Amino acid sequence: PAPAAAAGTWTLGDLTVNRVGFGTMRLPQRGAALVEDAVPRDRAEAIAVLRKAVDLGVNHLDTAAFYFSPLRSANELISSAFGGSYPADLVIATKVGPCRDASGAWGPHARTPAALRGQVEENLRQLGRDHLDVVNLRVVGTDSIAERFGALAELRTAGLVRHLGVSNITPEQLAEAREIAPVVCVQNMYGIGVRPEYEDFVRHCGDHGIAFVPFYAIAAAGRQGGATAPEIPEVLAVAEAHGASPAQIRIAWTLHQGPHLLAIPGTGDPVHLAANVAAGALRLTDDDLALLDRLHRAATPA
Repeated sequence: PAPAAAAGTWTLGDLTVNRVGFGTMRLPQRGAALVEDAVPRDRAEAIAVLRKAVDLGVNHLDTAAFYFSPLRSANELISSAFGGSYPADLVIATKVGPCRDASGAWGPHARTPAALRGQVEENLRQLGRDHLDVVNLRVVGTDSIAERFGALAELRTAGLVRHLGVSNITPEQLAEAREIAPVVCVQNMYGIGVRPEYEDFVRHCGDHGIAFVPFYAIAAAGRQGGATAPEIPEVLAVAEAHGASPAQIRIAWTLHQGPHLLAIPGTGDPVHLAANVAAGALRLTDDDLALLDRLHRAATPA
């Protein structure tokens, strides 16, 4: 079987994906992502990484129209790598809500049905698709998402979107969304020592057949800047015991939190890509998990 299949599969609605996927946020640039002065990544290198991911069995790509740097767009790179011949089992999940202008500067989130439809159509154009597999509504704040999610539900009914998810949300917002339309995934920040207060929420998603897709599972507090902080001794110790990297241990721990956890680590480095995918085959021991779980729960909620 392909390396990305080592951790098994999960179903997003009627779409089956390997649990180790690939996040494209870092693909358009080198260094920190989503900044105005980003240094564009070599185009051929980025396309080669995408194709290698698929060769390794990755069939779940996470992207967004606002993932771009000067000269490079994640969606355009995906389209160039596969456009016109997308693999039949490839599932592309994108997200809407955040807005960046052409210079890369951030603006207010899209909140009206017209603005959200415009973002969905922009993703369709950039990817060269007639529908989007999964669209996540990315949220900031705890106010009602009913109007915004309802607008996406209408696009789902119209056939522009196949499945819906939500990102950066509270349990209350998830409940609100589920009253409107089926939710196949939740994308929230989560990882070892990151948001330990989400444990019950993670389990709740699994109980309802909803995928939980952590972002920044490797970078942790480094967020879009990447894994810049010194690694924690406990993670280093488990990594040494398995002959693995700390990043691989962080991915493996995530996958051990339940069969509905999907990993979407991102990189522009083919060596890191292969290592990230290989993490799906790591089997942590009960002692490993007990140690890392204690570390996780001891973290201060952020």
